[in-house]
Amino acid sequence: MAEPTPSTPSSSPTPQRSGRSWLWRGLAAGVTALMAACGSVPHLGGKLGSGGGGPSAGSSAASREYRQDAARHIYARNQHRIYKGQLPPMLYAVGVLEVELDRSGNVRRLRWLRAPSHAPEVVADIERTVRAASPFPAPSRMSGKLTYTDTWLWDQSGRFQLDTLTEGQRGE
Repeated sequence: MAEPTPSTPSSSPTPQRSGRSWLWRGLAAGVTALMAACGSVPHLGGKLGSGGGGPSAGSSAASREYRQDAARHIYARNQHRIYKGQLPPMLYAVGVLEVELDRSGNVRRLRWLRAPSHAPEVVADIERTVRAASPFPAPSRMSGKLTYTDTWLWDQSGRFQLDTLTEGQRGE
């Protein structure tokens, strides 16, 4: 049986090989990053990890991906407060909070991008929750500080989900 003809001219097989090499290097880097991330924070896989206030492992995630590590960290420390399953169609409050961390994962600053002004008790509770979760996984790939943003989805029961790990909302 004849071998398939490459899509590039036979006089320049290098682009095809370098393309495959690039693909394999990218795949290896992705698997390495995934393995490192799984080792730094317990995988929750729809279930909440064990709580505990001990020191956090570091996070090798880049700034955009760090928010998943931070959300898992908050969930692990607030298991009893996480709304399990899909949220109801009407939420009591929704807030968008920006969190600034130092290189050790300590909270440096909180800034509301969208505060639920009708529910000041929720604002105070979220701020307490974030500060109590400090230190967060140390952002080892970042030099200096790291800022991440997440949306808090608050049920009238006082339980919440973070947009990063939400299970969605039920229809009416």
